[in-house]
Amino acid sequence: MSGSMLKILICSAALIFAGAAQAQTASSPTASYPNRPVKVIVPFAPGGVTDVVARLWAQKMSQALGQNFFVENQAGAASNLGMGNAARQAPDGYTILVGASSFTINPSLYNKIPYDPAKDFSPVTLLASTPNVVVVHPSVPAKTVQELVALLHANPGKYSYAMSGVGTPNHLQAEMFKLTTKVDLVTVPFGGGGPAVQSTVGGHTPIAFTSLTPVRTLVAEGKLRALAVTGTKRSSVWPDVPTFAEAGITGQEADTFAGVLVPAGTPKEIIDKLHAETVKILTTPDMKEQLDKLGFAPGGMTPAEFDARLKDEIASWNKVAQEAGIAKQ
Repeated sequence: MSGSMLKILICSAALIFAGAAQAQTASSPTASYPNRPVKVIVPFAPGGVTDVVARLWAQKMSQALGQNFFVENQAGAASNLGMGNAARQAPDGYTILVGASSFTINPSLYNKIPYDPAKDFSPVTLLASTPNVVVVHPSVPAKTVQELVALLHANPGKYSYAMSGVGTPNHLQAEMFKLTTKVDLVTVPFGGGGPAVQSTVGGHTPIAFTSLTPVRTLVAEGKLRALAVTGTKRSSVWPDVPTFAEAGITGQEADTFAGVLVPAGTPKEIIDKLHAETVKILTTPDMKEQLDKLGFAPGGMTPAEFDARLKDEIASWNKVAQEAGIAKQ
């Protein structure tokens, strides 16, 4: 075989191989995912705990996958705006929603929301969660939840509790507590978690149902007293504070979470890759430390486990809203 003929054969083989590789990539666009920046929609204003958790995760994902995962805050309409926008995006893995408890609560509060939690999204994983907690001003004589219940039964309508707004997780948590214990407790809504907590610190509304994060320091300083957390186990932040179940009041398990979801129809390969990388990130000492500072515990559920959790929460909060008589808006 002549040298020129050998060169022709080698070039032809190279072209065939390149064409086959190109065809394989074209037939499997997920193989190179991500090959451009990925938008992470957070349906809240910057600075909140969901936003902070999302940014920690996005930064780690950018480092792990070599593409920029950038956060875009789309606050408004009790987070419905951002969730609705995320639901309408292409299911290609380049738009991700970091949702929170409002994802499971809002279907019970609004007659019409711009997304269907069951049909418009595919769950990826739970990022992190923090328990809700009941705290009291030091002037409240109750040192335990059972003592608080006895105090409220003895003084119907005398005590009030602060919460960050109608339909928020801590509002429904308080209503769940009222339904279970049959106490007469006055509801005082505020325009955010900060004002609600400060009202309790000032003793104006001596009881508050809140997430752990905004009261962590205040409890450590003795400005508030934590009576119980709503998790299934005690928080590492407050190992001496019992769960509601340990305190003798069942059916109060709930928390505030941040979770990763993508538009329905996103290829399974992309969902699996996002899940796998997230689990790796959540097991790193640095990420665990950062989440602990916020009062959050790392997640890492499989997509199926997270899907089951979301469905359970939607049903649970709907039951609470109906029994508490919270009218849909």
